[in-house]
Formats: sequence, structure tokens, C-alpha cells
Amino acid sequence: MRYYAQYGHKDFILALGYRGDLIREYFLNFNECMSNDFVLSGRGKTLQSRDLDDWRITFVDTGLHSNLGQRLLRVRKYLEGEPEFLANYSDGLSDLPLDQHIEDFRRRNVTASFVAVRTGQSFHSVRSDDDGIVTGFGQIAESEFWINGGYFCLRADIFDAIEEGDELVEKPFQRLIAQRKLAVMRHQGFWQSMDTFKDKITFDRMEARGNCPWMVWKR
Repeated sequence: MRYYAQYGHKDFILALGYRGDLIREYFLNFNECMSNDFVLSGRGKTLQSRDLDDWRITFVDTGLHSNLGQRLLRVRKYLEGEPEFLANYSDGLSDLPLDQHIEDFRRRNVTASFVAVRTGQSFHSVRSDDDGIVTGFGQIAESEFWINGGYFCLRADIFDAIEEGDELVEKPFQRLIAQRKLAVMRHQGFWQSMDTFKDKITFDRMEARGNCPWMVWKR
């Protein structure tokens, strides 16, 4: 959310599901002194910077087992009057220049655009012929393999492509592909997801070293 706020986007809708109560509690009990520098004196606490003063956050229970497409449908009423909006899986960190992604999205005049990234996984990709003879082998991160990075720019008519039960990037995106209304922006910079506890440890170690390329608000 700090990443989006850095680019001027401070109106958030949180599509809550499993343990949404923890997210609600986090913000209801939010203490900015725990995440910002402050001065403590006899007169109290003076924050050196603030996060939430001009933020607007809507908390929506979108179901325990809903997929992304269904979560979008359930927050649609809170997007009335918005010709376009941004969406995110919220499990990946990146130094993506968001303003460039939005500019590219608007220039192409498509219904949806997403960011494609190189995977940070250490797997090796394998190519072989029909006889099982290997013709290529190497780090998957160094191949021409791109994945969906989970950063989306969407127009309001995306809802016309989503039917009840649809996952966003499956049938709806196939419908948009048929209409040539889906675009992609390839990002060569930093991107990494946090899907496991091991990933969290990796991010914690990067932060401890001061190596946090995703913290664009600290530049």
C-alpha cells in the first residue's frame, strides 16, 4: 500500500477472505510509531512522517474461498463511477515503475493489462526433442520464460468479461485475448513473491541489509 501511495494512489479496497479479521485488527489498532521514525519528548511523540492521514481504506468481506475474479465482482459496487482501477495479488514485491505501467495501459486502449516478470525460482528449464534427447538446459530465470507478476491495470468493462465462478486470468482473459483487449508490460527489474515462510525470511534478511528495491517510497 505504501508502494501505491508513493505514486499517488491512496484509495484502497481490501478484498478480505481467510483471516480477514487480522487485517481489520491491524488497521483498527494501527500505530504509526511502529513503522515510522518519531521523536519522544516531554510533550509526547512527534512523527517524522505519516502514512494514513490521506488514505481511504474500504474493508470488504469477499468470502472465504472466493478466487480473484469473484473477489473483484464482490467489490464492484465500491468502484461505481471509476473508469479504471488497479488490482494486485498482494503477495509480490517489485520496483515496477507504476506510472509507466498505467501510461502504457492507457496508450494501448485495452480492457486489461498485467505485468510480466522473470521468475526468481532456482529451477532449471529443460528442452528436448521427441526422442527424449536434451536440446537445452539452464536456469529458468535466464530463459525466455515470463510469468504473471500480479500487478493489473483494469477498465470498468472488465466486469463484462467475468462470469460467476470465473477466475480472472483464465476464462475472462481468454475472452479479452480473442478481442485483442489484453496487454502486457514486461518488467526487467526487481520482482519477488512471498508465498512461503522461506520467502518471508529472504525478505527479512534483505531488509536487515538495507537491500529493499521494492521500497520506492524511501528513495
